[in-house]
Amino acid sequence: MAIRQTFAFARWTRTLNLVLQAILLLTLFGGLNYLARHHGWRWDLTEHRRHTLSEETLGYLRSLDQPVRLVITSNLNTQDPDAAQAFRDIRGLLREYANATAAKSEGRITVDEIDIYRDQRRAEALAIEENNVVVAICADRRNVIPWSEFYETRDRLAVAFRGEQVVTSAVLSVSNPKRPKVYFLAGHGEMRPSDVDAARGLSVFADELRLRNLQVGSIDLSQEREVPSDADLVVIAAPQGPYKPAEVEHLRRYLSERAGRVLIMLPPATRHGLDNLLYDWGLVADDVIVLEPDPQHVTEANELRISAFAPHPVTQSLIDNQFAVFFGLTRVVRPDPGRPLDNALRVEVLAATSETAWGERDYRATSVAFNPGVDLRGLAGFEPRNRLGVAVASERITPPKDLPFSVRGGRLVLFGNADFVANARVVSPGNLAIALNAVEWCVDRDVQLNTLPRPIERYQINLSKADLAKLRISLLVVLPGLAALFGVIVYWTRRS
Repeated sequence: MAIRQTFAFARWTRTLNLVLQAILLLTLFGGLNYLARHHGWRWDLTEHRRHTLSEETLGYLRSLDQPVRLVITSNLNTQDPDAAQAFRDIRGLLREYANATAAKSEGRITVDEIDIYRDQRRAEALAIEENNVVVAICADRRNVIPWSEFYETRDRLAVAFRGEQVVTSAVLSVSNPKRPKVYFLAGHGEMRPSDVDAARGLSVFADELRLRNLQVGSIDLSQEREVPSDADLVVIAAPQGPYKPAEVEHLRRYLSERAGRVLIMLPPATRHGLDNLLYDWGLVADDVIVLEPDPQHVTEANELRISAFAPHPVTQSLIDNQFAVFFGLTRVVRPDPGRPLDNALRVEVLAATSETAWGERDYRATSVAFNPGVDLRGLAGFEPRNRLGVAVASERITPPKDLPFSVRGGRLVLFGNADFVANARVVSPGNLAIALNAVEWCVDRDVQLNTLPRPIERYQINLSKADLAKLRISLLVVLPGLAALFGVIVYWTRRS
């Protein structure tokens, strides 16, 4: 008898088939798990993209070069439904950070959950004593975030989830011991970061800067010999009087010799004394007020609505999200057409008015029509016609010849308005986005999209007693009756 026809051969063949099937099954599941872990595709179908980190945060995480540990503490046995929901929201957000850095060899973010009552040893080892907090830890640096900071509340009710803002800020603060320093000029009636006034205060804007791991300070150049050595950015916000030549010289030396960064906001009808400094950087701030006859570009509060932007790191998020910026009285700012061509200087118009806007000189007395002739053809977001510039940027793209090419160049951003960052207006998404983008571009942060609070939606069904009675009848009588009728029909059809 041939060996293939024996029972032993059949038994071994059947056993080999079972083993191969088991191996193939394990290989299939192992391969699927590997693909899901390392090459998985994810789709966020929620309305406000609750499970997707913004491009700004992802840009920060890509540049992260130190491991960061995020620890969330909570009493997992709590019976408070609000605390339980907050725990789920925050834990889900932290896992997105871990997923975003899972493929990195350096700068990974890990997430731990600790019940400080059950895991007292772990809590003591991490020096965590508070409940309902998130602790960001990197080396010997830590940042503690209470759960209350994750939510915007109104009338003691959470209306928006701002967790991505606070977590990204905490990761930045612990992973980078050096925090960029932003100085606001003082001494000439400028808008102040400590002022809470709605029309002239910058306290809200200053809080946003601190949230992004930036230090905020003030300086009076009339009392100093130079711009402080730790200054990463100098902000000039609506001076009420002209700067002295010595102060302008401090700024010029800061920009040219130290590759400094300056953000200037100049409303119309004010003397500022910065014309020569702006000329050095190929910019002009005309004392010309922008007038807009088209009601589509003017709000009910008589604010100028700016929606034409050129592609640039300062404006890209506004283009992507179709944000508009709202200005009060605005002057025209533009590249200097009379300055000789300088290949080392790159001057760009960031934002401009509509095609119907025009300018007037000395609008308080004799009005004279004005058209600066800024040709914005070829820039995305602009029609091929002249508009009035309201925001421009200048960047020195190559250093002086006697310096190595690794030295960064200076940057200057000029706005023809300042009240767009005041407390009353900066709450607008477009105003906040362009202001923060300008600051972070100046301090060499690659910003693509600002993180905005995500609204919390609540759904409630209100039913009367009659509606409840109808619902009860539908669930207990109508639906079972239809199922029974369908069964009878099927039974009768099969019998026939």
